[in-house]
Amino acid sequence: MPRIAVVGSANMDLVVRCAALPRPGETVVGRDFSTNPGGKGANQAVAAGRLARVGTQVLFVGCIGEDTHGKALIESLTGAGVDVTHVKTTNLVPTGTALITVNERGENTIVVDHGANALLDPDHVRRALKEIDPEYTLVQLEIPEVTVYACERFGKLILDPAPARLLEPEFLEHVEVITPNESETLALTGIVPLDEFAQQRAARALLEKGIKQVVLKLGAEGCYWTDGRTELHIPAPRVEAVDTTAAGDAFAGALAVFLAEGLDTEGALTNAVKCASYSVTHPGAQGSMPTRFQANVK
Repeated sequence: MPRIAVVGSANMDLVVRCAALPRPGETVVGRDFSTNPGGKGANQAVAAGRLARVGTQVLFVGCIGEDTHGKALIESLTGAGVDVTHVKTTNLVPTGTALITVNERGENTIVVDHGANALLDPDHVRRALKEIDPEYTLVQLEIPEVTVYACERFGKLILDPAPARLLEPEFLEHVEVITPNESETLALTGIVPLDEFAQQRAARALLEKGIKQVVLKLGAEGCYWTDGRTELHIPAPRVEAVDTTAAGDAFAGALAVFLAEGLDTEGALTNAVKCASYSVTHPGAQGSMPTRFQANVK
């Protein structure tokens, strides 16, 4: 039975739509306020849970507050088939929150208050991962850096470097796959991956850090993958974007599932791009994560 551990943040997203994103000092009129379960870790766990075949186990390792937002996040995770045995709760701080504005083109700005996510400690994560013994571990950077490092020896590590920050070289040598988007690629390498040559240069810079495989997420252009020997460009289907909030999370969760279930690299990437493309056509974070049927993947 393949086991996928997702280690990361769980937030409640407070979302408001507006015609244009506000500039500094500007007030704009919003509409359609909603409260949606989110957080990059929980989003990716829900994405994986909805896509996993019977027999594939998805487990979430995180920290929430003892409040209504935390309860709602647990309900969303379990509703997607995710095992929450290793979710830690605390009464010291509230569940993490994210304030999100979305414009008419589906672009967004996000401000995150980490809340309980900041209390997800390395010892808890190590104990959980030792018990889970995952084939793949999926982690992001909305939790303490030392906690991210605790994942390094448990299964094949997929790192979604968001929000982007520099990490210890020794940790990067344990990363099987890194999946930065365009802005994260710029932050990590100083290169904007606008064309094939720039993508190759950026990927090479990451491979030189000891990372085994690089996937550059290119938004509407799909993704670029290389292991330093061969390379792939996977185009994305053309869709009308409604909300891009969790597209990267849909991609990451899907990639973990299809790799864990034994699909080859090209097939896993193709399916992950389809899942991300589906997610941007629906509002919200976890509510936009597709099933296999919805994303038209096998």
